Amino acid sequence: MIDDARVRIGILGAASIAPMALIGPAGRNPEVSVVAVAARDRVRAEALARKHGIGQIYDSYDALVTAPDLDAVYIPLPNGLHGRWIRGALAGGKHVLCEKPFTANAEEAGEIAALAADSDRVVMEAFHYRYHPLTQAAEEIIASGELGALRRVETALCFPLPKFSDIRYNYDLAGGATMDAGCYAVHMARTFGGEEPEVVSAQATLRDPRIDRAMTAELRFPSGHTGRIRCSMWSSNLIRISATITGDRGRLRILNPVVPHMGHVLTVRTDSGRRFRTFGRRPSYDYQLDAFAAAVLRGEPVPTTPESAVANMTVLDAIYRAAGLPLRQPS
Repeated sequence: MIDDARVRIGILGAASIAPMALIGPAGRNPEVSVVAVAARDRVRAEALARKHGIGQIYDSYDALVTAPDLDAVYIPLPNGLHGRWIRGALAGGKHVLCEKPFTANAEEAGEIAALAADSDRVVMEAFHYRYHPLTQAAEEIIASGELGALRRVETALCFPLPKFSDIRYNYDLAGGATMDAGCYAVHMARTFGGEEPEVVSAQATLRDPRIDRAMTAELRFPSGHTGRIRCSMWSSNLIRISATITGDRGRLRILNPVVPHMGHVLTVRTDSGRRFRTFGRRPSYDYQLDAFAAAVLRGEPVPTTPESAVANMTVLDAIYRAAGLPLRQPS
């Protein structure tokens, strides 16, 4: 039962992304309260709670997901733990906002999607860029036919992470550049490409025999247009965050579609000329939390569903297979 039309959320773990992705947006959203945190390291949980005014600290993840005074759980844990704790949250009757990637692989995503479908809970993958007006405007331009028939979709998320002890390089926690950065590039390719692609080829740059620090993959969509995703956590492409959608009558390019509140621009070029658009500095995380609260409180639909997560994980698995790397496994 939602109390006073506010979604009471608990956080699993004391991840560094939580203040930006949830706590800050919740402070600006009258329909959401962050009221609890649980972490394996109680000292870290206490520090997070003290800094952000979180009233309840639980000694275990199990205690949080079964707490009767919480409505929802936010999961920013390592990739390999996502599936386990979505299951736990659903068993505890909680709505779920889970950081990307949804699970360790497509098989696990399918299992979780089935559990979500059998429940009456909202389960939402946290691809926050998807809720920003920038993304919505790009979709509208593509759908309008202004660019003509699609020919090519290229997306990229590359950033430097030279700390190789970081959990994102840990195979046992379902790490790798394709999981951490490539999941965004694949999701954008699917969103702007308008269809579910097949993977034609993939080439990895390795950190070790199982872990990719960079990946490039070629895609083909059912309607005939092609695509490419690039991602890296350490490569010669130190920073590249972009999406380019080319049709037979024009081209749309987005600079920084992933975190547009840190600066972005949408450019459309056709025979009629060139124009630019921007969409303000409100964080994409705020739009995402708006959508999560609306789904929980009023049953409004969201685009980053478990079914969409299965489709995204299916492409990620195919990229790893094409690159000759093993699939990630649950932790």
